[in-house]
Amino acid sequence: MSTQPEALRLAGTTPSLRGGDWGDKAAAELRRLHALNAELLEALRVAEASVGDMGSLHIVQAALAKAEGREA
Repeated sequence: MSTQPEALRLAGTTPSLRGGDWGDKAAAELRRLHALNAELLEALRVAEASVGDMGSLHIVQAALAKAEGREA
């Protein structure tokens, strides 16, 4: 089983499957979104570690769980 995220797997499909300019643009967008998602996950982790009240902590933890594909 691969640990590579699905977006990066799809972005790296063979050129014959991507086909043309639109495929390259789609692959670049998948890579961009994956990188942005990684930044947002890190920001959520920092927020989780620094949030003070339990209500806010629960919101941050639920968002982090959802983003990581876990049950909230």
